[in-house]
Formats: sequence, structure tokens, C-alpha cells
Amino acid sequence: MNAAVSAGPAMAAPAQFGLINLLKAGAAQLIVLHHLAFYGPMSDHARALMPELMDWLTDHARIAVQVFLVVGGFLAAKSLSPSGRPGIATPLHTTWRRYAKLAPPFLAAALLAAGANALASAWMTHDSISAPASFGQLSAHALLLHSVLGYESLSAGAWYVAIDFQLYAGMVLLLWLSGRLSGDGLRTWLMPAVMLAAVSSSLLYFNLDSDWDNWAPYFFGSYGLGVLAWWASDAKRTRGAVALLLAMLVLPALAALVLEFRVRIAVALAVACALFAFGRARLAADAGRAWQLVNYLAKTSYAVFLIHFPVSLLVNAAFTRFAPAEPYWQAAGMAIAWGASLAAGAAFHRWVELPLGRIVSRVAQHVYARPVPA
Repeated sequence: MNAAVSAGPAMAAPAQFGLINLLKAGAAQLIVLHHLAFYGPMSDHARALMPELMDWLTDHARIAVQVFLVVGGFLAAKSLSPSGRPGIATPLHTTWRRYAKLAPPFLAAALLAAGANALASAWMTHDSISAPASFGQLSAHALLLHSVLGYESLSAGAWYVAIDFQLYAGMVLLLWLSGRLSGDGLRTWLMPAVMLAAVSSSLLYFNLDSDWDNWAPYFFGSYGLGVLAWWASDAKRTRGAVALLLAMLVLPALAALVLEFRVRIAVALAVACALFAFGRARLAADAGRAWQLVNYLAKTSYAVFLIHFPVSLLVNAAFTRFAPAEPYWQAAGMAIAWGASLAAGAAFHRWVELPLGRIVSRVAQHVYARPVPA
């Protein structure tokens, strides 16, 4: 999500993963629309105009989170183990970098959400408004442990940030342990075998029990499908190796669907197969304006994910307080909230997410550049 800034002559923009950006951009819009439909009161009034659409957004659009899970695994494999081999040199440092990327903008958004809740409560009474945030609640959010510790989330979708960090840390741990335990003869296929076991246990056991939905094992099936999709799409592999990796990807998901059909797992499998086929394809340097918009929406998707709920809450409160409770007025309010969420996400990305990323990066470079005391 970091933008490159160059001085002097213009440099060519880095090639973009077209399908990944399209999936991220589209999934982000569905999540925003799902929360607009799920949390009223604007949607309660607008439902009369489009009941079927509102029902679909409320009940099914949230499945778009599977896109982020699978894409997250795909990109984690690219970053942490592009060839599928075990071992990672600095597991704590690698995990810390992920935390440092996710947590600072997340905490900033949580503080904005706490302020939005306080302001919205002056204009309306609704169950989408949270109680005033406590110090313990904010601290749990800062540590990405709010769901685990039983604190109410300050913003819709906050659970996903904590799960993303758990999944990434779990991937790092598996790579590190496998590297410590493996010999040279096992290195080629050890990680795919470990990933197959992790994916299978998630899909066939943990994902069937909602008591696990605050923990990574519940979601690791979808995440691991993305990991296997990256490894299987490696053009350097033989056809036999690709076929075996593809079987590792498809068979556990099919077994899980036979055991108990879950739309979320079917969507995750479809996304993983699409990434296997087209996930590494990059856009041409002269991609048109439509693709430029897609790329930008993908780049700002995390910021939009973080900030859209407080923005939507404030628009809901304003339309409850100042606008007629008529379906057309309230539907217009939903459209305004959608557009305002995208605009606020762009501003948050530029003025909060990127500056915080640069500050954290400079601090990390300073810390890790220090000589170790004798």
C-alpha cells in the first residue's frame, strides 16, 4: 500500500497485479455496502425501495471477506516463501513488521470511530452506536486482541484486522518451525505438506465450529488456499509438481464442501483457482483509466476498510436528525455515505496511513541499526 515517490526524471510506475487489484477493489466496495445495509437506520427506511437488493447486501455481501483472506494468503506466500521452501531468518522481526503495518492506522481509525460514536449518539439512538470507549478497550484494540479479550469492537470489520495479523503470524511460525525441523532432503515438499495439513484441519474441523471464529485456525483454510495458489502458479515448476499442488489446493476444499456445504468456502475455492490461473498476470504499463481507478481503489482498500464505518455512522446520524424519514431521502443518504467513505479512505490513506508507515519504518530502521551490546 506504500506509494513510491521519486525525484528527478519520471520513473515507470511499478507493474500491478491486475486480478488481485480488481478483487480487492470490488470486495472493498461490497464490504462497505454490506455494512451500510446491515447497520441502520438509513437502510431500515430505504429497504422499501429495494428489498431484495438490501437483503442480499445484508445476508451475502459479507462473503467478500473471503477474497481478502485468499488474496492475503497468496501475497503472504509471495513475500515470505515464494518458492514454497521452509525457513525464515528473522521470525520476530518479520511478524513485528506486519504488526507495525496494520496496527498504527487501525488504532487511529479506532480513535476516530470512538469520536464518531460520541457525536452520533447526540443525534440519534440506535444499536449501531457503541458505548463510550474505555482505556482497556482501546488498549486491546492497539494490541489487536479486542475480540480475544472479549471487548466490543469500536468499528465494524475490526475483527478482520486482528485475524489478518494472526494468520500472518501463523504463517511465519509454520515457516520457521519447518525450517528448524527439516533436513535438506525434505525442503522441497515439506511446506506444501504442512500447508495441506493446516488447510485440511481448518476446513474439516475448526471452520465448522463458530466458537473458533476469534482465532486464526477458523480462517486458515481460506488463507492457506491462497498460499497454495501462489506455489502452484509458479511457472518454474514441472507439470507434475503443479498438478500435485493444485490437488492439494482443490481436494481439501471439495472434501469440506461435501462434509458441510459453506458458501464462504466455495467462494474461497473459486478465488484461489482464479488466482492460480491469473493471479500473477500484470497489467500493461499503459493500462487505461478504468484500470487506473481499479488500482487506486485497491491501493486505498485498507484505509477504506478502516474508516468507512465511522463515516457511515455519522452520515446515518445526520440523516436521522436532519432529513425526512422517507425512503428516497434515506437511500440518497446511503449513496452519500458510500461516496464519503471512499473519499475519507483516500484522505486517510494519504494523510494517516502513509505518514504513519514512514514513521514506523524510520523507527524500525533506527532500532535494528543499533549495534548489539557485547
